[in-house]
Amino acid sequence: MPSLLKRVKSKMFIFAHRRTLSLLDGEYGSVFKGRSMDFDELRSYVSGDEVRDIDWKATARHGSPLVKRYVAVRRHSVLLLVDSGRNMAAEAFSGESKKDLAVNAAGVIGYLACRHGDDVGLVHGNAGASMYLPPKGGEEHLERLLREIDSTITLHGETSGIARQLDYVLRYLKGRMLIVVIADEFLPDATTADLMRRLRARHEVLWLTVRDAHLAPGIETRGTETQGAGAQGVLDSTDIGTGTAIPFLLAADREIRAAYEHAMAQRDELRAALFRRLGIAEEQVEGSADVVAKVFAVLEKHRSGAPGPGRRSQRGQCAG
Repeated sequence: MPSLLKRVKSKMFIFAHRRTLSLLDGEYGSVFKGRSMDFDELRSYVSGDEVRDIDWKATARHGSPLVKRYVAVRRHSVLLLVDSGRNMAAEAFSGESKKDLAVNAAGVIGYLACRHGDDVGLVHGNAGASMYLPPKGGEEHLERLLREIDSTITLHGETSGIARQLDYVLRYLKGRMLIVVIADEFLPDATTADLMRRLRARHEVLWLTVRDAHLAPGIETRGTETQGAGAQGVLDSTDIGTGTAIPFLLAADREIRAAYEHAMAQRDELRAALFRRLGIAEEQVEGSADVVAKVFAVLEKHRSGAPGPGRRSQRGQCAG
């Protein structure tokens, strides 16, 4: 069977030139900068030291600038938290399979971790159950994780329920990790939002959302006007999560589509506000062509520090 990791690498090199890969490496490494490090000692400030490393209280007592020195923990644990419910077997915004985008995104993150010598683990599942593969190093282990994701996302599985996987991590996994969530597009309810908040308090959390397909996939190439129920090439859509059929003629109706797009825009605003309030960096993946860019964007957003609990936005207002 062809290697999934090789497929991920080939796509990375297609969509990312050498400079982009270097930037990706830098952004990934910056996630742990100043974190997962053990305090060593205080010493006098010298030109070139980071201003953020200055210990201002010790400086005030000493009378001259002192900076904190740390001993870096060289090996970190990265956890891929992947929605493998049947919702992820549906079609994505680009028309590709959501499963393929999930494997691709997990592969990019895992490959970056391997390049940095970090361990990678996996929690995945649906509304009924969660599965865990402990963190290990090496590309052979990463290949196993990608195959696990690829083989468990099917149209015959149970519906998605990412709250179950969030709860599993909070209950059973100890130690601070970088957690990258790869999930279906949804609006978290109060229970899920609370789990996200608790997870964010314990770990570094990044979130990649795989965007849903159009209400009527392919309508852009067929045109907005379809004459007659028997128009050739016209297929009804199905909501994979609920199994509900969506007649194409209804989905293609201009007023229905406008109402749907308005509702989705409102949902997107609520989702964005929630992620900002929780301080979780999130990006939405539409297709394989933008996976590398979205991984870079979410790493950069996390490094720059999305306003979260206890932080203030650039406008000086409390983000919570």
